[in-house]
Amino acid sequence: MGSDVALHLMEQLLWGALLICAPILICTLLVGLIVSVLQVVTQIQDMSLTFIPKLVATILALTVFGSWMLRKLLIFARELITNIPNYF
Repeated sequence: MGSDVALHLMEQLLWGALLICAPILICTLLVGLIVSVLQVVTQIQDMSLTFIPKLVATILALTVFGSWMLRKLLIFARELITNIPNYF
């Protein structure tokens, strides 16, 4: 029984982490892809050109999706803490 509970908690943890990180990762990936295409087309190879737009996109994604991400994390923590007596 103990290993089943541990595996179930690990599965919930990994899926939750993937879901919470997805908006930032997708936004940064899309901005990086667009900047890379622009660099190939214009042949401008500057390191700050790739770093700064990704940083701005990450900050914007945190601003837009931050409350949703925090809510998901709090729901997971609340369920984990309230179910502690059921694990033993």
